[in-house]
Amino acid sequence: MPESLPIGDLPQATLEPPRRKGRLSIVWFIPLLAAVVAIGIAVQRILTEGPTITILFQAASGVQAGKTFIKYKDVEIGQVTAVQLADRFSKVEVTVKVDRSAAGLLVDDTRFWIVEPRVTLSGVSGLGTLISGNYIGLQPGKSTRAKRRFVGLDTAPAITDQPGRRFVLKAPDLGSIGIGAPLYFRRLKVGEVASYALAANGSGVDIAVFVFTPFEQYVTPETRFWDASGIDVSLTADGLNVRTQSLVSLLAGGVAFDVPSFLSATGPAEENAVFTLFGSQAIALKQPDPVARRYVIYADSLDGLQVGAPVKILGVRAGEVAELGLTLDPETRAFRPRLLITFFPERLIAQLTPGQEALGRALVNAGEDERIKLVRHQIEDLGLRVQIRTGNLLTGERYVALDYDPKAPKPAIDWTQDPLELPVIPGGLADLESKASGIMDQVHDILAKVDALPLKPIGQKLESSLKNLDQLLKNADAKTLPELDKTMAGLRSAVAVAERALKDTDQSLLSGNSAAQQELRAALIEITRAARAVRVLSDYLERNPSALIRGKDKGD
Repeated sequence: MPESLPIGDLPQATLEPPRRKGRLSIVWFIPLLAAVVAIGIAVQRILTEGPTITILFQAASGVQAGKTFIKYKDVEIGQVTAVQLADRFSKVEVTVKVDRSAAGLLVDDTRFWIVEPRVTLSGVSGLGTLISGNYIGLQPGKSTRAKRRFVGLDTAPAITDQPGRRFVLKAPDLGSIGIGAPLYFRRLKVGEVASYALAANGSGVDIAVFVFTPFEQYVTPETRFWDASGIDVSLTADGLNVRTQSLVSLLAGGVAFDVPSFLSATGPAEENAVFTLFGSQAIALKQPDPVARRYVIYADSLDGLQVGAPVKILGVRAGEVAELGLTLDPETRAFRPRLLITFFPERLIAQLTPGQEALGRALVNAGEDERIKLVRHQIEDLGLRVQIRTGNLLTGERYVALDYDPKAPKPAIDWTQDPLELPVIPGGLADLESKASGIMDQVHDILAKVDALPLKPIGQKLESSLKNLDQLLKNADAKTLPELDKTMAGLRSAVAVAERALKDTDQSLLSGNSAAQQELRAALIEITRAARAVRVLSDYLERNPSALIRGKDKGD
């Protein structure tokens, strides 16, 4: 049994006054302060946080939540927070948290695209993404209505943030023009091709071009645009023409524009003005002719001719071939080549001297009767005729030439028909071809006559004659030549004897002490004396010709 303690050893309880209710402990201030700070941070974040937008892309290559940013002018203005499939798994929906400072950029016509490395013939872009990764580019719109859901572009626009003006070009097809292709003015790059799309009715292509500031002022309502892609090479009757703008347009295509010299530029064209895109510079800048006359020509052949081939009068280009075809002669039922040419009188007037322009314009503006009268005078009285000539020997291109031939016979023309028929005469290579054809026909006739000769009997007789000649030559070698050798040997002996005789004669006659030499000198002296006497006699007879009849006088 345990030992009991004395009462005095037990602890004594003491009473304390109760604490007043409502007094908080200092321990509670720490969580309260943390809660106030958290609420402040949350309120500040709500007040400073920008909007959240969604962008719908066909594909989101290289886009990752928490890593991909959205940039404008190379400044990060937002970050991708989520990437997920949408629209029945056919597209990608990207959620982006945008800074409050960039909220004003999110309007109805703002455009987004994914920036990634891109190499084209017209240039290289997005190389910085090789290190930093792909990001979302932004081009702000001009609308004032805010928007939070957008549809992204499949490719980056050619022009993102540069002042200038847009125009629309209508073309039958796109050709080799692509987005980013250069736009040239006087061979200086002043813009780019921004986009293209099929026309609403499918009849052509609408090409949007962007002209940089300050070059948009040179685009006026009178401006002509043309396709400057590649190399424009034309080998026609006028010769070889080669045109190109630059190496870039040669590889990636391009567009050029200018104002024709015959037009005066007014003011700059309006934004989104519509123009026609011509196929070449020559067509775009071609001056229209106010007056055009049409005439028909019946040629021997259409070979080497084409629509647009030049029509020249006295070497001056005054028209072009408008149509090629055939016509059926109602009487003979034969087909004939037919050309329809367009003649522009204004081009001839431009070649006249200033003092003759008034007369030329008076003739052009005269009535139909006066025009027929003038043409009739040119054809019947002056001999104006049409010739189809070769302009290029390499390609065989031909053109229509009008020239005067005073010896040409008067043609039979129906002056009431429309269009009027112009008389044609052969000329140029066609005439040479005709003459060459005649020569070849004669050669053919000669060859035919040669073929008709009895060549086989003639050949047999010739072969027999050759055999007889060969036998004769053999006999000459065997019989005649030995006798000839003997005769030649005798002749050599005779010549040697003659040489010895001549030497002996030379010694006997030409030696200074020989008797023959002395006698020869005496004879020469006598001959000299006789010649002197004859000269004296001739002089006397010349003075006294009557002496031949009467004789010499006694006193002489």
